[in-house]
Amino acid sequence: MFEGQPKGLFALALANTGERFGYYTMIAVFALFLRANFGLDAGWAGEIYSDFLMLVYFLPIVGGWMADKFGFGRMVTIGILIMFFGYLLLSVPLGGDTVGLVAMLAALILIALGTGLFKGNLQVMVGNLYEDAQYAAKRDSGFSIFYMAINIGALFAPTAAIEIMEWAQKNLNVSVNDSYHFAFAVACASLILSIAIYYAFRKTFRHTEGNKKAAAKGETAVAAEELPKEETKQRIVALCLVYAVVIFFWMAFHQNGLSLTYFADEFTAKSSEGVESMAFDVWNLVAIIFIVYGLFSAFQSKTTKGKGIAWAVVALAVLFLGWKYTQVSGSVEVSAPIFQQFNPFYVVALTPVSMAIFASLAAKGKEPSAPRKIAYGMLVAAVAFLLMLFASQGLKTPNEQAASAGALVSPQWLIYTYLILTFGELLLSPMGISFVSKVAPPKYKGLMMGGWFVATAIGNKLVAVSGYLWGDLPLWVVWTVFIVLCLLSAAFMFIMMKRLEKVA
Repeated sequence: MFEGQPKGLFALALANTGERFGYYTMIAVFALFLRANFGLDAGWAGEIYSDFLMLVYFLPIVGGWMADKFGFGRMVTIGILIMFFGYLLLSVPLGGDTVGLVAMLAALILIALGTGLFKGNLQVMVGNLYEDAQYAAKRDSGFSIFYMAINIGALFAPTAAIEIMEWAQKNLNVSVNDSYHFAFAVACASLILSIAIYYAFRKTFRHTEGNKKAAAKGETAVAAEELPKEETKQRIVALCLVYAVVIFFWMAFHQNGLSLTYFADEFTAKSSEGVESMAFDVWNLVAIIFIVYGLFSAFQSKTTKGKGIAWAVVALAVLFLGWKYTQVSGSVEVSAPIFQQFNPFYVVALTPVSMAIFASLAAKGKEPSAPRKIAYGMLVAAVAFLLMLFASQGLKTPNEQAASAGALVSPQWLIYTYLILTFGELLLSPMGISFVSKVAPPKYKGLMMGGWFVATAIGNKLVAVSGYLWGDLPLWVVWTVFIVLCLLSAAFMFIMMKRLEKVA
């Protein structure tokens, strides 16, 4: 899985892990913070949440345009610094009045701008690693590893947010509203780690930064070759078609921070018992990840020593889970933000599985193209919301639930919904990023990667739709909206498949 990859991949992936840990620590509690601290209803909280996500994913097109002129590495560094000051401002408790609201909005703008300079350009640099012929065949697997690293940071984020908030409340006697700011402060520390990793291992990827200074020092820079105008046009059109589809995937997927979090907060049982309760301890999830990777290493290792180490890791992880099971007693509290740990857990645990499946298909000449994987991803996302539709049968509307608490459902509904959504994400997101890095005309790589994020931004803006639907409408209506949009998007992809595969 990791063999044959350029060294720079791991340095860039780890730098991104630190940044994403901070971002998802904030996102895990942000929607709830808006309602608790400013007294906003579901619609207005959803509007601010979706506007922020839109900016986070829209501004990479600006960052890409600037990077095409001034270099990817320079924009990444500037982006981290701007993000740091944004998170620093957000971590200051200024209350729920106008001053606090204005400061919060200013912080969001800084975070979005910094992310716009950092996120897309870092991914372009990853893509540039594979311009070298010896690594070209590893591009898709490389982006899968990179995507997995993002989710390692996201895996620990919800637990970190909840733990730091509870610690602040118990040990510093701060209010619940003020404790949110301690979760936001975690992001500041994570960015320091991110920039430290970036510069400590910069020599492994400096040739991908695309700046004149590197070229002057004699380092190999990635050249931007000219393509015929007609081919350039075909590639850009194909990318725009993919962008149009992924809008609706991200609209559906990023419900994890809005309607799915509302569902967890208002309609899901607040406690869990037995084996199920073990799923809410992040270290149990980490043990499962060690088991998965240990098993893959045991069967793929070429030496007896390697196999022995792998089996030892599996055995220790199993023993750890067995010990944790003996500690299960009574029930554990289930907090709404904790459900957001399941998606990154599934991504990390399932990435080697998906890579093995596609490697096997590739060996047989049957691996689906990137556009076809994206279409399948949309179908899978529809199935996830179909499951939520079944989970919501017999439940009250959100407004009825708020007025008079009704039935609560098992946490397993959301756990399995996130599992299915993750299957869709693994088919769509890393493959989509890889597709953009491969198909984008070399002269416009930064801009085209920015285009991917603009599509994501539009989808994130549309996330707010569920906030306005969340009220008097039956829950099955809310989920049906996403089912229909995902199915229509998949149908569009299959209709345009020949055109897309022509440039893939």
